[in-house]
Amino acid sequence: MRTIEWQDGEVVTVDQTRLPQETVMLRIKSCEGVADAISLMKIRGAPLLGVAAAFGLALTARHSKSVTRAGLIGELERSARILKETRPTAVNLFWGIDRVLNKAKDSSEDAGRIATLVIEEAQKIADEDVATNRLIGTHGSELIHDGDVILTHCNAGALATVDYGTALGVIRAAFERRKKISVIATETRPKLQGARLTAYELQKDGIPVTLITDNMVGYVMYRKMIDEVIVGADRIVSDAVINKIGTFTVAVLAKEHGIPFYVAAPKSTFDLKSRSSDVIIEERNAEEVTSIDSVRIAPNGVRALNPAFDITPLDYVTAIVCESGILYKEDFRRFRDDRLNKETR
Repeated sequence: MRTIEWQDGEVVTVDQTRLPQETVMLRIKSCEGVADAISLMKIRGAPLLGVAAAFGLALTARHSKSVTRAGLIGELERSARILKETRPTAVNLFWGIDRVLNKAKDSSEDAGRIATLVIEEAQKIADEDVATNRLIGTHGSELIHDGDVILTHCNAGALATVDYGTALGVIRAAFERRKKISVIATETRPKLQGARLTAYELQKDGIPVTLITDNMVGYVMYRKMIDEVIVGADRIVSDAVINKIGTFTVAVLAKEHGIPFYVAAPKSTFDLKSRSSDVIIEERNAEEVTSIDSVRIAPNGVRALNPAFDITPLDYVTAIVCESGILYKEDFRRFRDDRLNKETR
């Protein structure tokens, strides 16, 4: 089952805040509804955000009353602004919006035809995501050996994409190739994506998984229980990987213990024109830290810090796995420089 689908003028997607206790499907009929679902993290995961935002524009196009090209473009631009305000860090969201918006702007046809093009482009992005994740899985599975124990942080699985996943896609592909592997998943405070979502996905697929609290990572590495780390990414800039808060801590510990640290992400996550100093780190509501499921766990009046992401310098990254293959440090530098040179010509 795909995490998100376009069905008869509605976006149908899993409400990820309700897992694992129950599977609830949202039927969203407007761009504003998509934006709300993203803000509340009912829709989450970098690749999925790009697809969801594209479908948000498709909803605007489908239900638009505009009869002119200019009118429809104006509506799409307003919807794009609403979507871009939801989550500032994950670059896939902006990539998906810009790709669909540019498709509309590049067309000189009438409003009806442009609306059709927008919907088709959003669906194309969704279909490409599945194929891309499969390629990431195929390439990344080469890094996994029979008997390995893999640590992953947060959720970079099917639920964070349209299907299959990035970091979990690598793990799935290795498991499908009959490699005897197991996974240690961090709980991933404060939203517990590892406990709620990663453990749910792996258990559903029959992949052995053990859950640990975030502050156990050093312990399991010290005890030589980990063979490699695989995580996803919300943005890859020229000098760093931006991912779920806690990723940097895991990377530092992995380097200290001589454990390979791999990042699996599609090229739509690459933002190679930017450096880590350019990235806005999303700050979320402090209540996510002071409460769990609306139950207060900290004294009233205590302040809390709640950045959603942190920054891992590339020195801590062994390789990046994308749909093109495995990019070790020198490979990534060449890839980055070649792309930047092409864009400046």
